[in-house]
Amino acid sequence: MNVSLGARRVGALLVAAVRLTRQAAPAGLPQYVLLCLLGGVAPVVTAWCTKVLLDGLAAGEVWAALLPWAVALAVTGLVTALLPIGSGYLKQRLDRAVSVLAMDRLYRAMGRLTGLTRLEDPAFRDRLRLAQQTGRSGPGQLVDDGLGAVTAAVTTGGFLATLLVINAGMAVIVLLAAVPALFAHLRMSRARAAVLWSIAPAERREVFYAELLASLDAAKELRLLGLGDLFRRRMLVELTAAHAVVDGQDRRDARTHGLLAGLTALVSAGGLVWSVWLAARGGLSIGDVAMFVVSVAGVQGGVRSLVGNLASAHHSVTLFHHYQEIEAQSPDLSVPVTALPVPPLRSGIELRDVWFRYAEDQPWVLRGVNLTIPHGGSLALVGLNGAGKSTVVKLLCRFYDPSRGAILWDGVDLRDFGAEELRARIGAVFQDYMCYDLSAAENIGLGDVSAMDDRERIVAAAGRAGAHDIVAALPRGYDTLLSRMFFDEADRDNPETGVLLSGGQWQRLALARAFLRDRRDLMILDEPSAGLDAEAEHEVHSSLRHHREGATSVLISHRLSAVREAHLIAVLADGTVTELGTHDELMATSGSYARLFRLQASGYDEVVSG
Repeated sequence: MNVSLGARRVGALLVAAVRLTRQAAPAGLPQYVLLCLLGGVAPVVTAWCTKVLLDGLAAGEVWAALLPWAVALAVTGLVTALLPIGSGYLKQRLDRAVSVLAMDRLYRAMGRLTGLTRLEDPAFRDRLRLAQQTGRSGPGQLVDDGLGAVTAAVTTGGFLATLLVINAGMAVIVLLAAVPALFAHLRMSRARAAVLWSIAPAERREVFYAELLASLDAAKELRLLGLGDLFRRRMLVELTAAHAVVDGQDRRDARTHGLLAGLTALVSAGGLVWSVWLAARGGLSIGDVAMFVVSVAGVQGGVRSLVGNLASAHHSVTLFHHYQEIEAQSPDLSVPVTALPVPPLRSGIELRDVWFRYAEDQPWVLRGVNLTIPHGGSLALVGLNGAGKSTVVKLLCRFYDPSRGAILWDGVDLRDFGAEELRARIGAVFQDYMCYDLSAAENIGLGDVSAMDDRERIVAAAGRAGAHDIVAALPRGYDTLLSRMFFDEADRDNPETGVLLSGGQWQRLALARAFLRDRRDLMILDEPSAGLDAEAEHEVHSSLRHHREGATSVLISHRLSAVREAHLIAVLADGTVTELGTHDELMATSGSYARLFRLQASGYDEVVSG
């Protein structure tokens, strides 16, 4: 994502980075600035002290007259030696402090995204990745690049000013040697930045294949289908292509550096010969000649440092731009001026002429859906893949708002409520449930953070989901880590470090997590038994029927036998409700529900009869 920023925007970003750094480390930033400025001045002071001493020795001055300059040179040398240590320590402290504050602000901004629309936008995810990179490295890097450029400019300007005092002609010679190098380095910096942007897609593909080859989730298919060599070759193709582009730029840079080195050597040699000639005629002192030699090296080094810091600042300011765009983003769902309190559900939830699509250029997923979920009743959503069942669930949870129409909670539009307060009244098991690298107790307790330390409620929820015996049999029971992420070598051979559960066992924990939210007004169950065997499925659905009794619930399942006892069954097809009624009513109409139910039942009958 290449971004062109104007001078005003760059200035605003620099100010914002300095402000952020000052807030993160109010005492450390001034100290770091002072050390950086001293670092820029110290080489010039050292060179000047050396010049004065050489001139004094050549003139035969007495030791007492030279002693102050010798002490000054010694002190300057000591300061020069200690400055990198002090500034390096302060830089590390600043980076850590700024990183903590930046990451906190970034994820607070992400917390304002109560919906899913932006998270599903590839462009937003690219920007988020760059913002995360900025947060981890710290926006303080931009401040550091700026201070580095200032330090280099101070050093370069100091040497030029000193030479100007000694001999204006010498200053002109050194400046003439520096100007081509400055423009050449800037040009190389822009060219390298363009190269890095151009190879970014190839690098992303290379990383994709590399991560795929090391992925635990993909390991079974890679080994069974013999895909390792294929993906390794593709990874190497992308890596080689990226390296070829970089190698070309490296060759161009090497040629430019060679030409610059030759030019610098030529100008320096000519200037040195001229300065020696002037010294022989009495126009310059020995110290002036030494100052010239040091100044040439100092200006060239300062120019290289200046360009390097400017190039790094260009990269840092682009990343910080993405960071600020994320931090300053507005909420993705509409926020009422005054959010109404969400009352306990009394009459029911109504979907009134609901239309929805995920983007303006995408087809309609829901087309004028009208449904009512009565308080205390259960609604089952049935239909083929892509019919819109899970989309209805997402709208009920207000991960999205309808494109048209409304969803009403006891007659009040969900958009008039705060999203967090609404979700506090909903419990859910999603088809794509999460497996957290945490302990078993925490995996269940996340269903209600207020109950994280309530072991009695956690055990009760696990019991209702049929997960208690599974968890109790683990090496550390509910305190067992459900992961094999090792944190040190000592953990590797410890069987109690962590445990990996099967898919069915994880699904029971996800159910337990939902059961922990049993004090909610609406329970949503999206394929709650998809990963379970027949016996476990029967146990879970028996528990669910008991758990849902008298509660308002929405159930999605492709196994129609699991929904037959719902108070109301809605058949979705092409984003519309095509059939609505109880199981008996729908079977009597001999529509698509009856056809699918009989089709599934016949499969079991064939197995039994066989």
